Amino acid sequence: MPQASTNTTASSRDIGMDLGTANTLVYARGHGIVLNEPSVVAVKAGTTTALAVGTEAKETIGRTPGSITAIRPLKDGVICDYEAAEEMIRHFVRKAVPGRRPRTRMVVCVPSGVTPVERRAIVHASTRAGAKTVHLIEEPMAATIGGGTSEVAVISLGGIVTSRSLRVGGDRLDAAIMDYVRKEHSLLIGERTAENVKVAIGSAWPVPDRPELETLTFTVRGREKVGGMPKTLSLAAAEVRAALDEPVEAIIAAVRTALEECPPELSGDVMEHGIVLTGGGALLPGLDLRMTSATGIPVFVADNPLDCVALGSGRCVEDLDTLGGLPAPAKA
Repeated sequence: MPQASTNTTASSRDIGMDLGTANTLVYARGHGIVLNEPSVVAVKAGTTTALAVGTEAKETIGRTPGSITAIRPLKDGVICDYEAAEEMIRHFVRKAVPGRRPRTRMVVCVPSGVTPVERRAIVHASTRAGAKTVHLIEEPMAATIGGGTSEVAVISLGGIVTSRSLRVGGDRLDAAIMDYVRKEHSLLIGERTAENVKVAIGSAWPVPDRPELETLTFTVRGREKVGGMPKTLSLAAAEVRAALDEPVEAIIAAVRTALEECPPELSGDVMEHGIVLTGGGALLPGLDLRMTSATGIPVFVADNPLDCVALGSGRCVEDLDTLGGLPAPAKA
C-alpha cells in the first residue's frame, strides 16, 4: 500500500474518499492519503456561497459573525445539506487532484445502515462535484468507529456476515459532554470545547497503563445557563467518563447484538482472533478494555485507526480496473 503523500499529479484521477461526519480523508491512486480535513463549510448567511472549506472553515465554528454560517454537511454519517456537501466534495477533489484533469473516478465509503435515498444523495453530490463514476462500499469492510456512526461487523471470506450500523460516534460523545456540563454545572459550552475535553481527558474505562488519567482536569470556558455571564470551570476526568457512559454503552450493546447474530461456526474464530477497533472512536482511552470486559473477547486497537477506512477505499482504487468484487458504479 502506498504511503501517505502530499503531492499528486493530474494522472491521479482515481480517488477513494472516506466522507466522514467529522473529517474527510482522500486517497489518490498511486500516492496514498493526500488529504485529511474537517467536514465543514463556511458560507455567507442566507446564500450558498462558500467562503471556506475544511480546516479553514472549522476555525470559524462558534466564532462567526452573523454574516457567516459554519455548516457541517453530514450528520450521523449521511448528507443533510446537499449544496454544502457538493461544494465540500468539489473542493476536496480539486485539492487532492490539482490541475487540469479528466473527470474523476471515485470510491466512496458509506455506513452500512444508509437508506437508498441517502446513497443516491452521496452519489448525486459526488457526480455534481466532478466524479465520472462513483462506487459505494460499506464502511464495515474497514470496520470503522467514526464521527457520525459506529459500524460493527463480522467479516469472513471478504464479505460481511452480520453487521450493525449505529448512529452514535464522536459527535454524540461531544454532545454528551455538553449535556453533562449544562445539567450538572449550569454552564453552556460549544462543540469545539467539548471535543477538546474529550481528547484531553476523556476515557471509557480506567486504563492501568495511564494512571494519570484518573487525576487529570481540564479547564473549560463557557456561558452561565442562568444570567449568561462568562464562567470558567475545571472538569475532572471521572466526570467526563460518567458523561460518556451512555453513548459508549450504546456502542457496546451494538457489539453484543452483532456477536449474538454471528453464526456459531464463526464465533470460535472471533474468540480466538478478537475484535479490532478502527476509526477516531478507537482512540478513546479504555474503550478496548471496556469492550473486553463486556464481551469476554480480546479487543485490539488498529495501527493508525483514523486512516483505516481511507486506506480500505484506497485499496479498491488501486485495483479499480481489475477488482471484480467492487460494486458497480452507483446511480443518483
